[in-house]
Amino acid sequence: MNHTRKTVKKRKKKKRLRRLFLLVFLLLLGGVGAFGYNIYSETKQASSKIYQALDPSGKPARNIEMRKDPFTVLLVGVENQYHDEEGRSDVVMLLTVNPKTNKVYLLSIPRDTRVYIPSEGRKDKITHSYSHGGIQSTIAAVNELIDVPIDYYVTTDFEGFEKIVDSLGGVTVDVPFTFKAQLTGSLKWHTFHKGKQELNGNEALAYVRMRKSDPRGDFGRNERQKQVIRAIIDKSTSITSLPKLDDVIADLGDHVRTNIPPSDLLSFIYVYQKMKNADVENLHLKGYDETINGVYYYIPDEQSVSSINETLRQALETSNASLTRSDSPSTQSQN
Repeated sequence: MNHTRKTVKKRKKKKRLRRLFLLVFLLLLGGVGAFGYNIYSETKQASSKIYQALDPSGKPARNIEMRKDPFTVLLVGVENQYHDEEGRSDVVMLLTVNPKTNKVYLLSIPRDTRVYIPSEGRKDKITHSYSHGGIQSTIAAVNELIDVPIDYYVTTDFEGFEKIVDSLGGVTVDVPFTFKAQLTGSLKWHTFHKGKQELNGNEALAYVRMRKSDPRGDFGRNERQKQVIRAIIDKSTSITSLPKLDDVIADLGDHVRTNIPPSDLLSFIYVYQKMKNADVENLHLKGYDETINGVYYYIPDEQSVSSINETLRQALETSNASLTRSDSPSTQSQN
């Protein structure tokens, strides 16, 4: 009899523990849901300040479900973005993400790369593309080189870049070699020592812009840009940074533009969180130096361009969306 009573008591105790566990779980789930909804609503409101569609109708070029379909994002660092068409596209990077294969491709296009710029009607340095029609012109110039659809873009000026880094409390990078670079604003010289170093916004900007002291020139500069972009995305999409994401976006209203809809911003964060440890393949645009009419250019190697195009098109082929580009037919034949 006593044995039976003890058994019944144990069962009741286990049942109460299970109920308690279930209650705690539901409370946590509800809390996370409310927290997520709060972030979503606040982030959506803040991100509407930086949203700028490419098409006047606001419709994307392709029907993309960011959590499922592969997509591309063009990251452009602009000088003098306040003056829109007077600025230059100082940094041009193409990010290709495939959630299905868990792969990310990152391509940096050197600023002196000679490409056909449709808005100019001639070949020029890609850094000049922004000053002849803004982001639309830069996208068209990139498409003259890389024959894949560009689904999304993000542009920021130098002040915006500094604010992003500072809002996140700085970023940590692994400096490849010791060098000195001049800081914007104060014009003071800062020494970047080889090894891991935490940088504030002003220092991070100098770090990614330095080129003359790098033995690899533009290629070394591009690697440092990728390094910092990865550090920014890692930190901005971490769970500890999400509560202040809306504040960060609100502060960047005058410095950042993107056509990622506010409703898709958290989907982008979700995808990145899911793929945080994904295999990132850095694509290198091979080419050679050439001076034409007294002006230095970086001339892309045709075989390298063809290889990059093939890699990226394969990365996007698993999508149900069409690979048709949103711009006018290619004018690459114009030399």
